[in-house]
Amino acid sequence: MIEITQRLQRRIRRDFPDAEVAKDVESSLRLMAWKLGPDGMTGVGHERLMAAAVIHARGDVRRLRDTVSLEQLDWRDLLVATYLADSDFPQYLDQELP
Repeated sequence: MIEITQRLQRRIRRDFPDAEVAKDVESSLRLMAWKLGPDGMTGVGHERLMAAAVIHARGDVRRLRDTVSLEQLDWRDLLVATYLADSDFPQYLDQELP
């Protein structure tokens, strides 16, 4: 099973405070990551891709579902849209997932 880091779990719980919704979000993210492959496509990493979906969704379940579908088609555009495409993405991710 694909793990969701603790810091990403905290962000999910913050953005999706209902426990059942948060659980569904995590399931959707795991399924998305599994479909993208063992290392989240060309070594980008699962946490980065899952975080991009959560950041882009901004607490909106419908937006998250749309984002997960989009990410399976073109995950690079999502990384660009969430400022996770550049080489300084670790610092930005640290800000978004303290």
